[in-house]
Parts: sequence; C-alpha cells; structure tokens
Amino acid sequence: MTFGLEAVVKREVQALGFEVERVVNGKVEFTATPQDIPTVNLWLRSADRVRLKLGEFSAVTFNELFEETKTLPWEDWITEDGKFTVTGKSLKSTLGSVRACQSIVKKAVVERLKTACHTDWFTESGPEFTIQVSILKDIATLTIDTSGSGLHKRGYRALTGEAPLKETLAAGLVQLSYWNKGRLLIDPMCGSGTILIEAAMIARNMAPGLHRSFASEKWPAIGKRVWRRARRAARDAIRTDLNLQIYGYDIDEQSIIASKTNAENAGVGDDIIFQQKDIRNLWIDQQYGIIISNFPYGLKMSDFQELNQLYISINKTFKKKKGWSLYVLTADKMFPKYFKRAWPDRSRKLYNGAIEVEYYQYYGERPR
Repeated sequence: MTFGLEAVVKREVQALGFEVERVVNGKVEFTATPQDIPTVNLWLRSADRVRLKLGEFSAVTFNELFEETKTLPWEDWITEDGKFTVTGKSLKSTLGSVRACQSIVKKAVVERLKTACHTDWFTESGPEFTIQVSILKDIATLTIDTSGSGLHKRGYRALTGEAPLKETLAAGLVQLSYWNKGRLLIDPMCGSGTILIEAAMIARNMAPGLHRSFASEKWPAIGKRVWRRARRAARDAIRTDLNLQIYGYDIDEQSIIASKTNAENAGVGDDIIFQQKDIRNLWIDQQYGIIISNFPYGLKMSDFQELNQLYISINKTFKKKKGWSLYVLTADKMFPKYFKRAWPDRSRKLYNGAIEVEYYQYYGERPR
C-alpha cells in the first residue's frame, strides 16, 4: 500500500471484522480464511493489493531459501495445470540478487509440486498465480497475489488528466478527513474527479472492486460460488437513500467531461455536480464545509507564478471562513506559508506514485 496509509487500511480491515496482527512497512497483516479473500478484495479501498502469506523464514544462503520454500504447502493453492511466475525484491539482505532469488524460489515450488502432484510435467494452461519473494534484513516472506491488477484499478476511470491521482490514495485522503455523508464537500481543482467519486462511493457503501475482476476468481481453492456470494452481498449493501452535497470544479473543460464520464461509470453520476470554474472565481456562501483537493505540484504542470496565484486565491476565499476544513495534497512544501488562516493542524507524508507529497490538514470549527 502507499506508505502513510497503514492506519487507514488497518481501520478498513478491522471494519470488515478481521483481527490485525501486525502493521509494518506498508503492510497490514491479518488472519482470514480462503472464503474471506473475495470480500477483502472487493471492499478494501486504500490497499494496493491482497497477498496470501505462505511463509516467513530466515535465509542467508540460496540453499536455505530453496529448502525453506520447498517446505511450504504450495499445492494447497497452485493447481497442477496452474501457470505461475515469481517476482521479487531484496533490501538490506545477504541475498541481494533478486533475479537469482526468483529462480531459486521457482525451482523449489516446482519440486514441491512434482512431489505433491506425482508428475514431472506441467501444462501451465490453467489459472494464473503470481508468487512474490520479498527479503528484508535476511527475512524472506513468500506470498501469492490474490488481486491480479492493483486494487486502484476500479474500472470506472475511462478518462484521466495530466497527473492522475490513484484511486486508492484518493480514498485514503477522504478517510483521513473529517468529511461524512451529511457534510458539504468541494474539490475546486477536481481533475478527473477521483477524490469526489471515491467519497461518493464511501457514502453509498459501494464496494470499490465490485465492477472489476481478480486473479483469485479462477482459483479452485476458493471457488466461483464464494465469489458470487461475496459480490451479491456487496450489491445488496449499496445505499440508495442519500442526498449528497458534493461539488467538483476545474478550469479545464476536458477535465469536467472526464469527471462526469468517470462518475457515471462508477455509478455515482447523480451524486456529484461538476462545473467548469476557475478556482480564482470560486465563491463560497456557506458557513461550514470540507475542501479536499490534489493541488498542482509545480512539476511540469505549473510554474511558480501560476501556483502563487492559486495560493493567493485559496487564502483569500478561506482565510476568514473558520467553519471550513481544508485538506490539501501537494508536493510543494511552501504551501503552508501562503495559506495564512493557520498553520496546518496536521501534515502527513504520502506518495502519489513515485512523487513524495504532503497532505496538509486544516481543521475548521465544528458545525452546530
């Protein structure tokens, strides 16, 4: 998952009814059954993917890596006709050659399957499996990816802007805010509408993975019936009795077109009002509300002069509106110096892809 969102994903996992065992280095570990895998994939909003942990052990030699990998019950998951690949990463470890580690793990899994399946030949014509060997400080962790494509690929975003925000990160921004379905929400530079779409989906209790497929849907160890039951439960959980106050603005006409299209694809087209509007012409006549926005980073997209004008406009509009909470994601560390209502109540380091960004949080007065 995105570093910095561990607490958000932990709360999501607990809300689904699972007991969290460990949170460390961009991972949240918890105990679940094979029948839980569909539910977790369908419902996690801010996690990158769901991995099934097969084993964890110390490995400082290739022989140790081979033998320990071979002891794991791969046949419980990988079918005789299964096609599997091995990815890898190594950090601060004796076994620093990732390619060699991948090769060793693949050989060990093949040997294990030969014994379990009583065969020396595998057609690899069946379901696909992706094994990851991750070695950190000489501790190897072996997992199977149950998701396939990253969980940020919801399936609704047909059109995007210049620097699209990952859906998983956008959902995290909303969940880190004090916004709820009864409050006014505005994104004054909405781009392709991702933040507002994710907010509407949260409000309507829509499972983010409902309209996409997953690698483990074809695994016999889980079964199609379990997946059908999980999808049916997700559809039944959607709320239809809400009247949301969500507004998105952008100076670019194509961005507004993209936002409307994406919202329709996500099933929340009637919940968000998108309009073409320059943030410098934004007029706020309500006393309380929430702003969540991904501001231009100043990296190829805007020069300093443009950013300066944007910051002045934000400061002018919200400096005296004490009932508004502002949540701003930007890579520009100068932003707090321009928004003079107050210093951020909280700042959280996050990553949008490979770009390090800050999530500045300004808490407004509570509505009466």
